[in-house]
Amino acid sequence: MGPVSRWAVNKPWMAIGAWVIALVIIFGASGTLAGTYNDSFNLPDSESTQAQQILEADFGGLGATASASIVFSPAEGSINQPQVQAEIDALAADARELGSVTSVETPFGVPPEVAVQSGLVSPNGEIGRVNVRFSGADSDVPVAEIQSLVADVEAANSPALEVGIAGQVVDFANQALPASEFIGIIVAIIIILIMFGSVIAAGLPILTALIGLAAGISIVTLVANLMDIATFGPTLAAMIGLGVGIDYALFVINRYRQAIQAGRMPRDAALEAVNTAGRAVVFAGTTVVIALGGLFVLRLDFMNGLAVGAAITVITVMFTAVTLLPAVISLLGHRTFAWKMPWARNQKPASEGRGFSRYGAGLQKRPWLYGGLAFFLMVVLALPMFSMRSGFPDAGGRAETDTTRIAYDLTTEGFGAGANGPLLVVVDLPNEAALATAAQLSTDLAATEGVASASPVIPGTAAVSPNGQAALIQVIPTTGPQDQATDQTLQRIRTQAIPETLDGTGVSAFVGGSTAVVVDFSETLSDALPLFLAVVVGLGFLVLVVLFRSLVIPLTAALTALLSFGAAVGILVFVFQWGYLASLFGISGTGPILPFLPIMLFAILFGLSMDYQVFLVTRMQEEWGRTKDNRLSVRRGLGGSGRVVAAAAAIMFSVFISFVFGDDATIKMFGLGLAVAIALDAFVIRLVLVPCLMTVLGPANWYLPGWLGKVLPEIRLESEAEASEIADIDDPGTGSSAQRQTVS
Repeated sequence: MGPVSRWAVNKPWMAIGAWVIALVIIFGASGTLAGTYNDSFNLPDSESTQAQQILEADFGGLGATASASIVFSPAEGSINQPQVQAEIDALAADARELGSVTSVETPFGVPPEVAVQSGLVSPNGEIGRVNVRFSGADSDVPVAEIQSLVADVEAANSPALEVGIAGQVVDFANQALPASEFIGIIVAIIIILIMFGSVIAAGLPILTALIGLAAGISIVTLVANLMDIATFGPTLAAMIGLGVGIDYALFVINRYRQAIQAGRMPRDAALEAVNTAGRAVVFAGTTVVIALGGLFVLRLDFMNGLAVGAAITVITVMFTAVTLLPAVISLLGHRTFAWKMPWARNQKPASEGRGFSRYGAGLQKRPWLYGGLAFFLMVVLALPMFSMRSGFPDAGGRAETDTTRIAYDLTTEGFGAGANGPLLVVVDLPNEAALATAAQLSTDLAATEGVASASPVIPGTAAVSPNGQAALIQVIPTTGPQDQATDQTLQRIRTQAIPETLDGTGVSAFVGGSTAVVVDFSETLSDALPLFLAVVVGLGFLVLVVLFRSLVIPLTAALTALLSFGAAVGILVFVFQWGYLASLFGISGTGPILPFLPIMLFAILFGLSMDYQVFLVTRMQEEWGRTKDNRLSVRRGLGGSGRVVAAAAAIMFSVFISFVFGDDATIKMFGLGLAVAIALDAFVIRLVLVPCLMTVLGPANWYLPGWLGKVLPEIRLESEAEASEIADIDDPGTGSSAQRQTVS
């Protein structure tokens, strides 16, 4: 990237023009060739996958087309009141007018016993259900039609009639960036304003990050044509891309300002910024991409899509930080820091590094005490992690006024908690006589502990496939899909009920459905976790060995990142699973932790924590190379990089935490997990524990076997001459310029 960045500085108008052309092409392509998102799981060799394969082969892909369920209940009496029927019929008529709707099934005009048996009416007759089916998959249904249907449901809600709507197609249509993300951007602007004291300098990191983010999200929509990307994938990618994009631009502008303060001409300062901070940004961004790439060892299309989506946005915001931003500051020159705020007009450059230098000196007086307290805090925060239970959040955790939450609560009230997540037992029938065995299995399942009901297997009904080669039994547990007892019921069915009935008959059965998929997904991730950790941590360790030419520092970085990860997961369990402080974040219900969240969280956190390690320790490394004084190196590293690392972490925290206040439970978890992880990693690990450890370890930090030193390439993020010239700005004090510290 070095030659490209220098070209952007020397030919700024050409670089900006190239970006304009690239954006026009990217936006144009995404507008006409955008792919569709897909939340399906492909779990190789799992029982739920075998069940789905039989459904697709023998039942024509049952469940492949989108559907929604409108659930309603009058305030008093049964659903058969004329006024209730009139309102629901009007709602059904509006649904039939939607172009993608193929059928609408209501409980009216059907014999009462049939309506109850088919699940259209609750046994007490007080809650009804309208089934709406569409012509395509969830992603194929026009969002405008779903939004229209949801609006009709909301309009039908009244004190006399409670109406809700549920279905994956509804969740799909509601995928959007939360408006609260702008709160994070505003906080980021305030932080940069305080740091630089200039309106233009504060706006440039935001602007370049948003441009890179827009390009990245557009490319993600194109990639959705080639691979499965979850519906929340673009939101997750936006969250990560916005945070790292602002940070990367911040590092470049900060280095540019330091060069200006050292007396450089604007274009020379811009060149120096891309040759130093620009290299560090590329190195840091590559580390994040490597960590995300580790998700491919899981061999799950779902995870691959999330990894690629996030990696694309990281790459695009990295490109804007080292090409578009340098071109703009090269053109603006000294005007980059125009429109100064009142407090910055008389600010002395030499005062900036002193605060963190004094802070570092304070840590070094009692490194065992401060380091021990930081370590103890992280361990305590990580303890709830050992009680984590995996699962997917459902509508039960949404706001009580949400239409999907209303549908969830009414379904629970009228049909039982298990009706929100039924199990599908698919029976493979080798011959016609096997139908009797399938019918017996249905009877045995209904009598199994934890099962509320099991649908009968009757020839000539929808329970038997048209070709007669498979039967379908819908099992309703007595507990909800997020209840741990439901997982136990699933295991009881798989390991006891089915084997006891089918052993020796030649008939096989497989359990599918959303709850079964979650359990199988969690087991698949658990099996692949050791390999994943080995790949991500191993590659990250090797990359840092090359950069720092040390074995101890990369090992310290990897182990402390694990501490940050454990503490972040512990806090997620504390809030989302145990329910403490849940109301503070707008969480109305407790539940399990997303099974893929810990792995995604670790991949993202490991990459970002290595970013801060790179920006902080490279300062120490250059000073060590000149003075061989470890304590001085640690102190001056904090003095030079501590301020910008703290500001960058505060910005990323504000961006991530803003996503917590949206409506999507998945994004809430990611937002809180990443925000907490970044805050703890930056302010507790990188700015307290790591400096204390490095102080205690002394020269051992920089140990590298001689034979390995000869093999490894030598990488410097800036020259010694540049470092010594900038040192007077960052760490004023006594000593020769050769003893000054470096700027990464």
